[in-house]
Amino acid sequence: MAGVGLHFDNTDLQQAQIKLNGLLDRNAQSELLDTIGSITESQTRRRISEEKQSPDGAPWAEWTDDYAQTRHSGHSLLENEGELLDSIQHQSSGSEVITGSNLIYAAIQHYGGAEVGRPGLVARPYLGLSQNNRDELESVLENWMQGLMQ
Repeated sequence: MAGVGLHFDNTDLQQAQIKLNGLLDRNAQSELLDTIGSITESQTRRRISEEKQSPDGAPWAEWTDDYAQTRHSGHSLLENEGELLDSIQHQSSGSEVITGSNLIYAAIQHYGGAEVGRPGLVARPYLGLSQNNRDELESVLENWMQGLMQ
C-alpha cells in the first residue's frame, strides 16, 4: 500500500476489546448509576435546604401570611422539622436511577395541592435537574468514560 496507513495487530484489538467490555460491564454501569443517584440526591437536598427554587430556577412561592405566623425561626420552606429533607434518597437498578421521597406529602409539596383538593398548597418543585445539575452529571459521566478508556 502506498502512502500512509494505520496498522492494528491482535494486541491492539485485544486492548480495544478489553476497553469496550469495560464500558459494557454491568458492575461498572451499576457503580456509575449509584454515583449518579448519590449526586442527584445531594443536588435535591441542596435545592431544598439552600437554593429554595425549582430546577428551572424559579423561586418557590413564600408562605401565606397566616401560615407564616404558625412557623418558628427554625422553619423554612419545605423544611419544618426536616422530614422531607431526610427522606430524599435514590435507588438504582438495571439501567435507571430514581431519586425522590416516600413521604405521603412529598408529591403535594412538589406538585401542589390542587389534585387532592387543597388548592391553597402551591407547588414547590424540588425534583428534577437544573442546568448546573446536568453539567455536573455530564462531567461525572465524561470522567467515568475517560477512566475506562485509560
